[in-house]
Amino acid sequence: MPITPILEVRPAHVRDAKAIAEIHASASQAAFKSLVPGEKMPAVSLDKSQAYWRDAIEFCEPQVYVAVEGEKIIGFVGFDRSRDKGTPPTTGEIWAIYAATSHWGQGVGLALWDAARDGLLDEGCTKVTIWLPLGNERAVRFHDMAGFKREMTSIKTVAIGTVKVEEIRMKRDLN
Repeated sequence: MPITPILEVRPAHVRDAKAIAEIHASASQAAFKSLVPGEKMPAVSLDKSQAYWRDAIEFCEPQVYVAVEGEKIIGFVGFDRSRDKGTPPTTGEIWAIYAATSHWGQGVGLALWDAARDGLLDEGCTKVTIWLPLGNERAVRFHDMAGFKREMTSIKTVAIGTVKVEEIRMKRDLN
């Protein structure tokens, strides 16, 4: 009988930045393909992405946790206070949450969400938000199942390269 590796979620280390950047790029590209079929996603500079995540980890803005299976990083979450103007300091935000495409549907996102929720509660947050592309059905469905509700008045259009995408803010209580 095969042994199933144990999934661990832990705070990220600076040395994890490269793996985080690689997961971010590949999962973003896979999501973009389903979001805008036939369009090519703008190239992501792995060096810039790695530098961004290295700084985020070093300065805890946002806080970054990784999901690890054995020795391999298979997902990450970045979370902190909400960046939206006018939100109270008790509102947190999931800045990014991604699993390696090879691990989609295997509980990685749930483990990362649980860790982020606990971290935000420790920071005194009572609510949490996340911005998602409306057309990213996998991500929207995941957050629906995690208890997030869509804020229909929050819909905005953002540019991803030359493509315009509608995003929606989803929100939930942390209790």
